Amino acid sequence: MSDNYNFNAADAFELIKSSWTRWANNVGATKWVVGISGGKDSSVVAALDARIFGKDNVIGVLMPNGEQSDINDSKEVCDFLGIKPVEVNIGKAYEELLDEVVFGALKPLGVEKASEDTLTNLPARLRMATLYAVAQSVGGIVLNTCNLSEDTVGYSSLFGDNAGSYAPIQGLTVTEVIALGDWLGLPRNLTHKTPVDGLQPKTDEEKLGFTYSALDLYIRQNEGSKGLKDRIDELYRRNKFKTDIVGIPGPYFGFPNFVEDNYLANNLF
Repeated sequence: MSDNYNFNAADAFELIKSSWTRWANNVGATKWVVGISGGKDSSVVAALDARIFGKDNVIGVLMPNGEQSDINDSKEVCDFLGIKPVEVNIGKAYEELLDEVVFGALKPLGVEKASEDTLTNLPARLRMATLYAVAQSVGGIVLNTCNLSEDTVGYSSLFGDNAGSYAPIQGLTVTEVIALGDWLGLPRNLTHKTPVDGLQPKTDEEKLGFTYSALDLYIRQNEGSKGLKDRIDELYRRNKFKTDIVGIPGPYFGFPNFVEDNYLANNLF
């Protein structure tokens, strides 16, 4: 267990503000585009953005895939923060591209249906293309909303939600993102919303087989059973290539972090 770890949301905010404004000044960024899912990560990123750069400089993009059962959460984020909302439904593009790939290009190979990975990742990649279409049309910068915990175990889509031009919370765990969201005054139903991918009834934690709280204790304080650590290490080993390929600028918090500090990161590859 590390004696050097202590998360303070106010301090984290000041570090994010300092790092982000410095980066923005260097690249001349003044307008920001963020995909709003209605979950904790996009809500916190949007709230940080509005507080640091002003709500008039933030565009929140809602991207339902056909019908989205929790679309009102996305709308609540924009209303609560007072940021400009834009809604782009990716449903038609998703269905047409899926048909073209599975029932067109891949038909001669005997492919009869899309894989689960395709169904999971294609919407994320279409959403990223949408965000860049919006951003480049208004002269804005696309924000990445991934966090450290999900990146560690591979819960992000390569060139989908793990892309973007700046990543304000990529160095924070789920536990820390929630704490920061509470400090920012976001509605609890958004910051403490159960993470799900929307494709199946299981939550992210049920699919992982452990909680984000347990994952975060390992990341920050090297705590957990051997079985838990072995499972997390394996997920990290299999998914590290995603963050290696997509290196996005963001704040460095300097917290103890097994991804950077421990035997696994230094000797695995």
